[in-house]
Amino acid sequence: MYQGRKQADLDTLELAAQEGHIDLKYLDEAGFCLYSPVSYSYSRVGTQKQLDQVPTRGNRISILGLWQPDNTFEYALAQGGFNGESYLKVMDWMAQKAALSLAQTGRLTVVVQDNCPIHKRDIVRQHWQRWQEKGLLLFFLPPYSAQMNRIEDQWHQLKTHEIAGQIFEDEYDLAMAVIKGMETRS
Repeated sequence: MYQGRKQADLDTLELAAQEGHIDLKYLDEAGFCLYSPVSYSYSRVGTQKQLDQVPTRGNRISILGLWQPDNTFEYALAQGGFNGESYLKVMDWMAQKAALSLAQTGRLTVVVQDNCPIHKRDIVRQHWQRWQEKGLLLFFLPPYSAQMNRIEDQWHQLKTHEIAGQIFEDEYDLAMAVIKGMETRS
């Protein structure tokens, strides 16, 4: 029942965005490794598929994206993962953009996100009121409902079509491939 109510609320937000009343963005984090799994492959009958591995595994590259369908795909990259402080930097950036949008168009910006612990840490909660005053509102999805976050399809496309099956020498090469993939997706 809770999830159904949230789905109805999300449907209402999407309708308001389609009608131009609000700016609706979907936020999520995705991670990439130096060796990217192949989504599908072919090999000759009787032979086994082989991929050369790099000697070191290295750190992963994480991307925190905000996707506004048919409009923008904004993102930040981090080596390793995002934490409360790096999430705050991104959201402060979004709050500045929301304030500008509110002043220019009168539209609020609503960010749809999951219940990741960094999204609700005490240090982050202290900023919610300030963000709201700038025109940035947060909409939290129900737990275990990733399918409701439309950015998940974008991550799937990025991993399947832009990055899949590649092996990178270092984190810089991986980050550049993710950036190139994001430009392609945008």
